[in-house]
Amino acid sequence: MGFNCGIVGLPNVGKSTLFNALTQSAAADAQNYPFCTIEPNTGRVVVPDETLLKLAAVDNSEKIIPTQLEIVDIAGLVKGASTGEGLGNKFLGNILETDAIIHVVRCFENDDIVHVNGKIDPIADIDTIETELALADLESIEKQIKNLEKKARGLDKDAAKLLADATIIRENLTNGIPARNLDIDAKPFNLLTAKPVIYVCNVDEKSAATGNEFSRAVIDKFGEKNPVLIISSKIEMEIAQIADIDERKMFLDDLGLKQSGLEQVIKTGYKTLGLQTFYTVGPREAHAWTITAGMTAPQAAGKIHTDFERGFIRAEIITPSDYIEYGGEVKVREAGKMRTVGRDYVMQPGDICHFLFNV
Repeated sequence: MGFNCGIVGLPNVGKSTLFNALTQSAAADAQNYPFCTIEPNTGRVVVPDETLLKLAAVDNSEKIIPTQLEIVDIAGLVKGASTGEGLGNKFLGNILETDAIIHVVRCFENDDIVHVNGKIDPIADIDTIETELALADLESIEKQIKNLEKKARGLDKDAAKLLADATIIRENLTNGIPARNLDIDAKPFNLLTAKPVIYVCNVDEKSAATGNEFSRAVIDKFGEKNPVLIISSKIEMEIAQIADIDERKMFLDDLGLKQSGLEQVIKTGYKTLGLQTFYTVGPREAHAWTITAGMTAPQAAGKIHTDFERGFIRAEIITPSDYIEYGGEVKVREAGKMRTVGRDYVMQPGDICHFLFNV
């Protein structure tokens, strides 16, 4: 598994249409009325990886296992969701289970598709969602503060530190500042506003390459602290119907687009969450694994199996370029291009690994 993203936004902004396109399926009911997504739909998409394919070709691997992106289409939130309005609290809980939030914002005009607030105003739409998430977090942090105060009175030093952080978070939430924008580790508090956010401006087809006044407003206000992508869900639906890779590229070129929305989401998601890929390669299987940047070799080994981390002895590392150039592990070893590393080795993007362990 790579990472998990939840698609959120107001009703009728194009969330389910984008979900269908990104997962190349019709799992979500993308119809023109609010709350058409009753249960959160989940889809998994393969992360495109040319390096993995090249490595598999060297060993003629029987199986190719790429990493995956899991996308959850969460029902449209409305004003008052934090107190149960619309489909309310249940779906706020769905967001908590994701690694990051894809916040879809309507940046197109279409009289045939109703807007829940009666007008196109992406800044106001974002503020509505952010306010509901902040209100839900305020309720959560208040409860946590009360518990931490009791522990702190009992001279619990860890609780005292957490209490100080929680108090700062509460103050900022009250002022409309999400936890992710603070220089505080908010992970212990499991907050909605601590989730990294990728804003997706859903534009009309003619604005897909250049954006429009609506998307520019989003970039101007939120682009400094958060990634903002410009994607046309309608174009993505068309791309999803094209199976041939070269034909897809021609289609994108004709529209003046360098990459699809899926590629944008994946690359931005990896960068936002600080993720990277390593590989295990052989005749039986070529496998891509996702880890957090900064992980050591034993921690990476643990992604394959906990025994690998517990009994880690050393790792043999090859770069993809050497693996491809020399034609596999044996010839890389003969050329002296394989490195042996220990427990303190910090994994680098693209490392090909052979872990040695003893349990």
